[in-house]
Amino acid sequence: MEHKPMLTREQALAQLLAAVRTIADEEIVPTELAVGRVLAQDQVSRIDVPPLDNTQMDGYAVRSADCAGGAARLPVSQRIPAGHVGQPLQPGTAARIFTGAMIPEGADAVVMQEQCEAHADSGEVTIRHAPQAGEWIRRRGEDIAAGGVILAAGTRLRAQELGLAASVGIAVLPVRRRPRVAVFFTGDELAMPGEPLAPGAIYNSNRFILRGLLQSLGCEVLDLGIVPDTLDATRAALRDAAAHSDLIITSGGVSVGEEDHVRPAVEAEGRINMWQIAIKPGKPLAFGEVDRAGQPPAFFLGLPGNPVSSFVTFLLFVRPFLLRLQGVGKVMPDSFMLRADFDWPRADRRNEFLRAKVNAEGGLDLFPNQGSAVLTSAVWGSGLIDCPPGQAIARGDLVRFIPFSELNQ
Repeated sequence: MEHKPMLTREQALAQLLAAVRTIADEEIVPTELAVGRVLAQDQVSRIDVPPLDNTQMDGYAVRSADCAGGAARLPVSQRIPAGHVGQPLQPGTAARIFTGAMIPEGADAVVMQEQCEAHADSGEVTIRHAPQAGEWIRRRGEDIAAGGVILAAGTRLRAQELGLAASVGIAVLPVRRRPRVAVFFTGDELAMPGEPLAPGAIYNSNRFILRGLLQSLGCEVLDLGIVPDTLDATRAALRDAAAHSDLIITSGGVSVGEEDHVRPAVEAEGRINMWQIAIKPGKPLAFGEVDRAGQPPAFFLGLPGNPVSSFVTFLLFVRPFLLRLQGVGKVMPDSFMLRADFDWPRADRRNEFLRAKVNAEGGLDLFPNQGSAVLTSAVWGSGLIDCPPGQAIARGDLVRFIPFSELNQ
């Protein structure tokens, strides 16, 4: 077998993202049910927000010229709660007004109630402040102008985007169809929680990791369970998965052992386009396609079997692939330079992703055991340190840190 140089993380990502065929199917969903979905079309506001000038404060609407001396006593001509329309403000008067209420015609400022003294007996108010024109007034359209794009196609919708859409009266949203992802797991040693654990067996933690990650990305998950460690069974699982999914994800069986059947099964049912990445953990990542009659092939991503390797490769490669599949523009997580409060003298020739946690002093602590089977490191940690190939880390160095909060959403 010809041995090719391993791809860097950047090279592998570039290949993955270049291969994506964005889902074309669209659905119309109620705005309140669209969280986590990806917009298929730009959304344009038909209204100005605010629709009219309104007050930011409880207080009194006035003409600033009437209060130029800083201690004006004015009759209160009207009371304007939010949702009500006031009468034009006559010169030499004030209007009691409440947050969000429309500014009456003729008023050009609001004085907050803390700077005023009401006289209930006479129906007057003393204004103890000389306001500038425009003070405490939200102008029509200062947040959103009618005709402007408020949400761009490719936006993954969070609660705040739904609120923005609702604020301009958008009741339904066009979104991409959810990705259909089939998953299965190889290994005769795998057992499910609740079953007795036979000698040499392990519980299938990867099934729960991958299902949870896929669900957090809004995918429809077809779980084919644990597949026997044979070539025929693996090929049959691939054909079944390809018939019902956009993407097939497997865990385990992509290395070069005699019982690793996933790679030869994919090559028999389609092709492997990429294999082995110069990262740690997660070297035996594979990418390819599985053919299906009368349709474009289904994408295939084979993840390592060790749970941390599977978790890390999903976050670094599968997550951006799935986001791009849905048409999201920004698929790479934000990272931050933080201080290392540890020594890591073991420079590796591969790009390492170390499990670490932000400490109370704003630096990073390192989990003591960085083994690819030590799942407690992913639970304990708050993110990954991106350690370049050949680089050791000394206490006090600035290192690139990718929080899990940037990756688990």
